[in-house]
Amino acid sequence: QVQLVESGGGLVQAGGSLRLSCAASGRAFSSRAAGWFRQAPGKEREFVATITWTGSSTTYADSVKGRFTISRDNAKNTVSLQMNSLKPEDTAVYYCAAARGYISGNYSWQYDYWGQGTQVTVSS
Repeated sequence: QVQLVESGGGLVQAGGSLRLSCAASGRAFSSRAAGWFRQAPGKEREFVATITWTGSSTTYADSVKGRFTISRDNAKNTVSLQMNSLKPEDTAVYYCAAARGYISGNYSWQYDYWGQGTQVTVSS
């Protein structure tokens, strides 16, 4: 089992920045790919970013590419999402997820463990 707890959400003005953190506990998190997803009101959960278990490769949704950066520290069992140049359309609940194994992916079904989510609100 892997437990995930997100933090760092909040209210920010458009153009501002936030850094989300995800603290993991349990077995073998450092050998799993990890990702961030988000869900806005009335919309389906969507992929934001993913990182391989070594941290050597990352993938981003087109909507956040160049603005968001995912990173991980396996010694501390954490995954972070640095969000810059935030837009009102980035408003959503953001979820951290741990994959089934070391292979990362863009689909929620590829992830077995999820955090409870943290709210990000960007005002215009």
